[in-house]
Amino acid sequence: MSSFDEHDAFEGASLSARAMAARPAPYLDGLNPPQRQAVETVEGPVLMLAGAGTGKTRALTARIAHLLARGMARPNEILAVTFTNKAAREMKERVGRLMGGAVEGLPWMGTFHSISVKILRRHAELVGLKSNFTILDGDDQIRLLKQVIAAASIDEKRWPARQLAGLIDHWKNRAWGPEQVPSSEASAFNNMGTELYAAYQQRLLALNATDFGDLLLHVVTIFQKHPDILEQYQRWFRYILVDEYQDTNIAQYLWLRLLAAGHKNICCVGDDDQSIYGWRGAEVGNILRFEKDFPGATVIRLEQNYRSTEHILAAASGLIKANAGRLGKTLWTEAEGGEKVRLIGHWDGEEEARWIGEEAEAIQRGTRGHDPVNLNGQAILVRASHQMRAFEDRFLTIGLPYRVIGGPRFYERLEIRDAMAYLRLAVSPEDDLAFERVVNTPKRGLGDKAVQTIQKQAREDGVSLLEGARYAAATGQIAGKGGGALRVLVEAVDRWHRATLVADCDHVRLAETILDESGYTGMWQNDKTPEAPGRLENLKELVKALENFDNLQGFLEHVALIMDNDSADAEEKITIMTLHAAKGLEFPVVFLPGWEDGLFPSQRSMDESGLKGLEEERRLAYVGITRAEELCTISFAGNRRVYGQWQGQMPSRFIDELPGAHVEVLTPPGLYGGGYGAAAQGFGASGIEERATRADVYNSPGWKRMQDRSQTRPLGQPREARHVVIDLDAVAPYSEGDRVFHRKFGYGTVTALEGEKLRIAFDKAGEKHVVAGYVVAADLADDIPF
Repeated sequence: MSSFDEHDAFEGASLSARAMAARPAPYLDGLNPPQRQAVETVEGPVLMLAGAGTGKTRALTARIAHLLARGMARPNEILAVTFTNKAAREMKERVGRLMGGAVEGLPWMGTFHSISVKILRRHAELVGLKSNFTILDGDDQIRLLKQVIAAASIDEKRWPARQLAGLIDHWKNRAWGPEQVPSSEASAFNNMGTELYAAYQQRLLALNATDFGDLLLHVVTIFQKHPDILEQYQRWFRYILVDEYQDTNIAQYLWLRLLAAGHKNICCVGDDDQSIYGWRGAEVGNILRFEKDFPGATVIRLEQNYRSTEHILAAASGLIKANAGRLGKTLWTEAEGGEKVRLIGHWDGEEEARWIGEEAEAIQRGTRGHDPVNLNGQAILVRASHQMRAFEDRFLTIGLPYRVIGGPRFYERLEIRDAMAYLRLAVSPEDDLAFERVVNTPKRGLGDKAVQTIQKQAREDGVSLLEGARYAAATGQIAGKGGGALRVLVEAVDRWHRATLVADCDHVRLAETILDESGYTGMWQNDKTPEAPGRLENLKELVKALENFDNLQGFLEHVALIMDNDSADAEEKITIMTLHAAKGLEFPVVFLPGWEDGLFPSQRSMDESGLKGLEEERRLAYVGITRAEELCTISFAGNRRVYGQWQGQMPSRFIDELPGAHVEVLTPPGLYGGGYGAAAQGFGASGIEERATRADVYNSPGWKRMQDRSQTRPLGQPREARHVVIDLDAVAPYSEGDRVFHRKFGYGTVTALEGEKLRIAFDKAGEKHVVAGYVVAADLADDIPF
């Protein structure tokens, strides 16, 4: 808009307003037309539907700068809400740069919780609090809930406080006080959930305290019951801006609707296709019904992507179209060309990790037909944290530096350290550090005084803590329930240690036994927190890792070396993280492993939430693909060890939803004569599936989903009809020392058997675990038509 046009637009306005409108607006420079429209449409409700990589943060900060530069609002009249303090700081800094550093504070820019604290401290007495109330952290909340449960004479072991905490948090996310919980959920927690919720809230008031859920719930309550106060804030906040609107829960949604009900000058920025936090209360329906909530709303779609290549965008857009619950948009880019999304199948998870490690190094060197990309520009995004272990072990083996974001590295996790302490104690009962870590984990009724007694006895006798515990329990120094539990632990350690000394000890089974007999596995099975299932998966992954070692001692030495192998922070490192943690980030090169039904999409998510859960999993896949700027590789494995047994895996249903024209199917190196990048020729009616089959992507059960699991066949029959059922209780038709042939790995010698699973030392491919149905006796190899 020219200077003359702007004066015309402000005809009748005050001189100062017209003068401000005539000033230069450098913050508009470089904006595309939809972005500029989103900045300049300031009156009435606006939904900025911003796809991945479309510059929504730039448009949002430019909008704030526009409001300030044009004199439409003072800094204290703008309410800008984000989901993290980091995002709020970055937004404030960017607005300052756009304004030439002249912004004097934006006091109402922050997270939902930080802004709610400010409001609540002003009006605390209206909900029975004092203005100096304290905010409980998670540990304090659990301790208080344990008191409430004990006061109600409920067995906390059967009905854990953490389960009640999760339930109350769910209710508060939906803005339900104790009296508002619907009858359909009132039977929760042994039919006492709402009663305990009410008692907990009373205890909080008595302590002049809140938890994090209360911060929004109390403010919503104040606004609903005191319209005069709500009207005051509606006058103060002339313009409301909300980032990541698709991630709001019901309480946040009500909070915003109440504040915006007056002037309706609310601008919500979000992407329904990136709503991936339903498990923590986010409601994608909030953004889907924006136009219904605010009639006459302007919806502006930001679809020009500045991050990824056209093939990556087309693949992501084609995938997300399968979701019914979305507003719809199509990402595009001016950057033409680029590589197609690559799809590759592997024999098993270990091979997948090995290939990705080699590929990352090749890309780093620039030897894969792609410009070199250093390790800092490469990322591996997994669906579940337990998938990280295979990559960490592989990268340490080959010396590839890596970092884990969004959580500790696998062997640094709480449950892994605890489990490792038990294993260390079984191998070396004199390991006092290991004993101290597990003596009361899980709880055995041993308080600090009992532990001090054990330590004192051990020092006096000059023996290990285990021997000190043995003596203290036997002499009655530690009596009662704690003394009995201590004796059981000491006897168990003795038994485990004797087992490690047996020459042919099955150390994998022993590890499972240790975790079961110690009660550690049961502790997490009885834990009802959202983290517990992931911790159990990590424990299973730990036991699985033992298969690659001859005994417990070798495994413990391996892990000790891992923990002592941290590289310098300044060194280039490939990033390993979960898909959830990757939201908002971008990398030139992205690997997306583990695209198998049950793993991704997650079976648990589908079981618990049905179609809604499946659509959120698909949005998560969309997020993963759109993290890639230049090169995106999707992979899956034909076999994984699941719950201690090898299982054939079916490729993720998301793979067949990708548009075939934007996907290249790769053949792993050395597979049936194919070299790197040997994509299948021909496309045919069945799309990617047919191309993958022709490329012999992997020789495993599961690629043809329609095959009955009970069908088996001789190796030479057509692959489409083949599906091997793995039965670890069956007896393989081979013996140790037999020579066999595998169509991928070649000739080898059987070195060990476990049901139908063989350990084979291949002449050229090294030692591998293979299901018996996939090999033939060496003297029959020439008769098989490969």
